[in-house]
Amino acid sequence: MLLALLLTAALPHSSLAAAEPAPCVTMNTANLPLATRKSPLDSVMFSVGAAQVRLCYGRPSVRGRTMLGGEIAWGKLWRTGANEPTMIHTTGPIVFAGVAVPAGSYSIYTMPGQGTWHIIVNRSITQWGHESSYSAEVKKQEVGHGMASSAALEQPVEMLTFEPRPGVDGSVDLVLTWEKTSVSIPIEPGK
Repeated sequence: MLLALLLTAALPHSSLAAAEPAPCVTMNTANLPLATRKSPLDSVMFSVGAAQVRLCYGRPSVRGRTMLGGEIAWGKLWRTGANEPTMIHTTGPIVFAGVAVPAGSYSIYTMPGQGTWHIIVNRSITQWGHESSYSAEVKKQEVGHGMASSAALEQPVEMLTFEPRPGVDGSVDLVLTWEKTSVSIPIEPGK
């Protein structure tokens, strides 16, 4: 036991820590510097089973506009944020909205609906987030489509926010809140 403790103490700290997911990917920073963006880049980290997960997204604000069901039409493809597409980086397999996702980095797109949102997981992370960049070539890299339920909020949320909420058996509900809508995206450990 003492030998094991001595060996553990001698190991570098980084070798004891769980692997970290990839950092956030930024694009077009020469023309759109991070410090001057109206929709700041943000990220959240959480665990799903043994996997470490980082979600990176641009945080648009409502600013008096009708966004969901207005500027972002129901049933139309949306980058689920601003600037770069929303991206998820995972160190291990997960099931994201019913889609089996191996370890790696992926872009997340949605098709908002009034009661259910369509979730799209894509291997491509090099395209600009605007929906017009979702070309046939990018579409070919889709991992799968899933669904998530949405509900109305009593109090509006000005800035797009993702919050991981722990579930059972290592699962997480990734809750998107914005304007007058809440969307709960289920994430479970993969195999």
